[in-house]
Amino acid sequence: MKKIITLGIISIFLYACSSNTNNDQQSKRSFPEEKAKTAKTSAYDPTRGEGKFETIDVGDKLDVAMAKEGKTIADVKCASCHKYTEERLVGPGWAGVSKKHKPEWLMNFITNPDPMIDKDPELQAQLELCLVRMPNQNLSDDDARAILEFMRQNDGVK
Repeated sequence: MKKIITLGIISIFLYACSSNTNNDQQSKRSFPEEKAKTAKTSAYDPTRGEGKFETIDVGDKLDVAMAKEGKTIADVKCASCHKYTEERLVGPGWAGVSKKHKPEWLMNFITNPDPMIDKDPELQAQLELCLVRMPNQNLSDDDARAILEFMRQNDGVK
């Protein structure tokens, strides 16, 4: 009985591992959703990011009340992974981030991190250093804008 069971297991294993020409032909096909992914990837704008924010007018002066609200939100949602200095914690430090990226890029990343990580070469390189994807915190647009204002304050905007 043991020989029959062993022979049956070996037969199943060999059948599962054998090449199947139908599978090979299927893997060479190009599916419409793959083309759509490629088209979206090639249309990615690294200065704006991926998301609904096209342009954000932050003005020259800081909105102090909004920055204070942004700090409160960031302390709860962001500070467990990010320091407000250049020092890396789980994620990169925030010092200089509002000078390095456009406001719309930051807003899109705050509210839409997964597609941006998948498409942005700079974020992919950062992911290799940090080894942890930024989770989507499900922040409202107003919360994200307040965090952006706090980032600007953190970078010295008055």
